[in-house]
Amino acid sequence: MADRSQKALADFVSEAQETIDALGKGLMRLDGHGGEPDPDVLNAVFRAAHTLKGLSSMFGVERMARLAHALEDLLDDARMGRKRLDRAAMDLLLEAPEVFSRIIAEEAAGAVPGSVDAAARLTDRLRAGEAVAAPAAEDPIDAVALGPEVRAVLTEYEEHRLRANVVKGLGLFRVRVAFELARFDTELSELNARLKAIGEVVSTLPSSDARDPGAIAFELLLASAEPHATVVHEAGPAATVEPVARLRPVAATPEPAPAHPRAPQAAPSRTERTPTSTPTSTSTSASATPQPPARPAAEPATEAGSLRSASQAVRVDIHKLDRLMNVVGELVLVKSSLLAVAERLKAEGVDPLLGGELQRANRALERKLAELQSGILEVRMVPLEQVFDKLTRMVRKLAREVGKEVDFEVTGGDVELDKLIVEDLSDPLMHLIRNAIDHAIEPPEVRARLGKPRAGRISLSAAQRGNHVCIVVADDGGGIDEDRVREVAVGRGLAAQDAVAGMARRELLNLIFMPGFSTARQVTGLSGRGVGMDVVKNNISALSGIIDLQTERGRGTRFEITLPVTLAIIRALVVSVAGRTYAVPLNSVLEILEVRGRDVRTLSTREVITLRGATLPVTRLARFFALPERVAPEPFFVVVVGLAQERLGVAVDELVGQQDVVVKPLGRVLQGVRGIAGATDLGNRRSVLVLDVGAIIEEVVAGDAAREAAG
Repeated sequence: MADRSQKALADFVSEAQETIDALGKGLMRLDGHGGEPDPDVLNAVFRAAHTLKGLSSMFGVERMARLAHALEDLLDDARMGRKRLDRAAMDLLLEAPEVFSRIIAEEAAGAVPGSVDAAARLTDRLRAGEAVAAPAAEDPIDAVALGPEVRAVLTEYEEHRLRANVVKGLGLFRVRVAFELARFDTELSELNARLKAIGEVVSTLPSSDARDPGAIAFELLLASAEPHATVVHEAGPAATVEPVARLRPVAATPEPAPAHPRAPQAAPSRTERTPTSTPTSTSTSASATPQPPARPAAEPATEAGSLRSASQAVRVDIHKLDRLMNVVGELVLVKSSLLAVAERLKAEGVDPLLGGELQRANRALERKLAELQSGILEVRMVPLEQVFDKLTRMVRKLAREVGKEVDFEVTGGDVELDKLIVEDLSDPLMHLIRNAIDHAIEPPEVRARLGKPRAGRISLSAAQRGNHVCIVVADDGGGIDEDRVREVAVGRGLAAQDAVAGMARRELLNLIFMPGFSTARQVTGLSGRGVGMDVVKNNISALSGIIDLQTERGRGTRFEITLPVTLAIIRALVVSVAGRTYAVPLNSVLEILEVRGRDVRTLSTREVITLRGATLPVTRLARFFALPERVAPEPFFVVVVGLAQERLGVAVDELVGQQDVVVKPLGRVLQGVRGIAGATDLGNRRSVLVLDVGAIIEEVVAGDAAREAAG
């Protein structure tokens, strides 16, 4: 195997082992099916073999790549009807997962490969029989009234499945349906699931009948023994179902399937890390009836298989980790209760020795809880490259679609974030990059006239800054036209003319995050409908993050997203306001000030104070949540919070203390409340709300300007 890091090796072993397990499970389902194999199961097994071939080729494990290639070819013959999966063939196929597992175990251990001969022998046996050429006969597809426009777009496999179903005497139906673009993937999957329950979906093709530009149409070819009325019912009222007429009967004989001898396998391009190599045979011999080769004598004892998995990775549902985190939160409460009991015993002098022992036990419990919390958080962390890699593929595709040249640079993919945050980050990043390709990057000829490289540059980077992660999406395109922003804001009724004229540059640019805003002069397949940037901001805010925009006309645009590393467990500053208690994430707290009423002044309807020569906006938390305000104590406390370059003072009545808290999500009713990230339980078993610092900053700093602009 080529040189690779331990992390790359671990990832390869984990993914390969999971694919091998899926392959083995699928083969067992085929083995226990009896009769004709389930096409879906056979396809899944074929894809698993194909995946293993690609993985092993990429990592230079050539003996595994050759074996997977032979397995893939045999399974392809089976799914195309060129070879039957009889008992002997299934016995042969079921040997493959065992040999794959041995290879993976050797690679994981870094041992000298001992499976080279076994893999080569199984490869030869898999390739020993050629696909059977059935006698020539009339094509069963000619017996049904399918036009040439349909047959022309069917794949070879779809033609095979169509023949098989025609020979069985099943009815054929053309199901036409259109879906809204925003939901077509989900609704199409649901339709496929309903139709598969009554038959086989032979093909799913985009339809040319797309009268609604906001919808996408599909035509599905269904083979089913059910009557027309049943198909209509399952397809739903939005679908049109048309039976395909039979022109003549078809004899129930095996369909003709031409033999396709395998081309000689190309020589591997990489050299495997093995002392010796056994060549594999790539030739096949024709035979009217395939006879599997005689099973060789028992393998040497050193080649005995093992049920032990080579992978040390465990894939865990994130919701299970959430439940564990909730249990940790309950243990924190138990620890706090124990501490309170110990302090009471010590204060009352009932039993000083017992109180001391309880305090020592409590300190030990606190240390173990800290380790447990850290361990669970570490398990939840995943690298951002999971999202970045998908975006790389998307950029190449979109750039080709719009006829632009784009160099996409990615750095910081190894930075880790909470799994839940990474998943919810995909859509905002996708929107930003789509907009950069469609709006920001100029066409190659325009860039050439401007003296720029023909290929535009979009960069995506990530860096950790303490308990936060900063993600930057930047481009070297045309930048944002501020005059165009003013024009659109006024034209769409998003802001008043006089308000826009007096806006600061930053406040003006933040208007692009308002719902319905778009500077596109025409709607394209990528953007222009006024949906996107407001979604980006809302999604980032939902993650307790903040997004900042910088742009320069003709030079490009930069979006900077700041997010917490995790939302699961945090160190919090507990504060009291108007008789209510709140938790402020400590990773957003910069400092705490004692302020007197005379230090607060009003500047353009906003309260501010002066901090080290700079003006700091202040919001009273009671007023923010519309709570009944009490007479403020003198002095009162201002908690200075910050995210990215934004700063805000939050006025509170009392500081209660600091505590580790487990943040639990709010229910559906309270989920949309601005400024609240979740809830937690304190040691006194009272539930308190956890503040969303990013949302509060956005609401106070950017929200005021937007409200003023809207009049």
